[in-house]
Amino acid sequence: MQGKRILLVVGGGIAAYKCLELIRRGRERGLRFRCVTTRAAEQFVTPLSLAALAGEKVYRDLFSLTDEAEMGHIRLSREADLVVVAPATADLLAKMAGGHADDLASTLLLATDKPVLVAPAMNPRMWAHPATQRNLRQLRADGIHVVGPETGELACGEEGPGRMAEVETILAAIEALLVGDGPRLEGVRVLVTSGPTREPLDPVRYLTNRSSGRQGHAIAAAFAAAGAEVVLVSGPVALADPPGVHTVHVETAEEMLAACLAALPVEVAVCAAAVADWRPARRLPAKLKKTAEGPPPTLELEDNPDILATLARHPEARPHLVVGFAAETEEVVAHARAKLARKGCDLILANDVGPRSGVLGGPRNRVHVIDRDGTLESWPELDKREVARRLVRLVAERLGRAVCA
Repeated sequence: MQGKRILLVVGGGIAAYKCLELIRRGRERGLRFRCVTTRAAEQFVTPLSLAALAGEKVYRDLFSLTDEAEMGHIRLSREADLVVVAPATADLLAKMAGGHADDLASTLLLATDKPVLVAPAMNPRMWAHPATQRNLRQLRADGIHVVGPETGELACGEEGPGRMAEVETILAAIEALLVGDGPRLEGVRVLVTSGPTREPLDPVRYLTNRSSGRQGHAIAAAFAAAGAEVVLVSGPVALADPPGVHTVHVETAEEMLAACLAALPVEVAVCAAAVADWRPARRLPAKLKKTAEGPPPTLELEDNPDILATLARHPEARPHLVVGFAAETEEVVAHARAKLARKGCDLILANDVGPRSGVLGGPRNRVHVIDRDGTLESWPELDKREVARRLVRLVAERLGRAVCA
């Protein structure tokens, strides 16, 4: 999405404050923003805040002498790659559905020839009103894309549908519209594992690792964006569930294995989780206490189930394509080749997770893709979302799916 231009129309609702985070997170992904505010929007967020984060002038007035000398409303609507309306209030949706053009926002929405994405936000009763639903049906029929709203507690104190989609959900919808030249995987069922596992020692302590789940979650989101039916089995992470993905939350390796087996059959399995190799042989019912005398306790460990090998060697429901990850700190490629042969998977993505790499918990990754025939392909350091998109393309090729140019 590097360099893609977003024209962000900010509507007049309390959810307008989320647009500041949307701009910040979007710019981290390489997006460029221009903002247009309605008069009502400026009651909730200032043009100065939007301009400071976007690094661009904010457009506010349909009858600006300087902007309209160059037919600004037309220029704005045509120079963007995508128009995003957030929050899309009931008033803005009604104007769009009726073709009204009485301010800068509604005029450019009528003048644009670019895709439009709206993120509705309003009171639950306003959302459920027949007029709003009628307008929404008309907009969808006109080709307008819709993300959200979500259900939950709203600023007005009521609870129900009408809360604007979270920033990550909106960004995923933006990405799906902008990155429309990838493979299509409709009808393909995909299993992805992500994050760490936690292996309890007692009710307070556990064994785990530094995995953030960023790569696995990005892979699940990329498969969903390609149209696949995705089951994500996630260990404990501080990430939102990817939109359009069925997420199963687990804690331990045994729970993760059970969830993976329950998800079968699938065409593709991508085991990106950092599963603990061992667990305490005995889970204590009470907290292990420190004593003033005597040596520290000795922890006896036992092997955890091998999820990747179990899926790759499943006697009845082996996925057509099994992809593993090898997180190594030394001899990355050599260890990954050995793991691929040992586990029986079809592809393995090896990465260096040493302390200087910044991979664990970080936003970027550098992987080596190794095939069963020994073929090695090294990818440059990329954002983890781009790694995910490349993997989806590779999987589509292996499945014989057409990949658009």
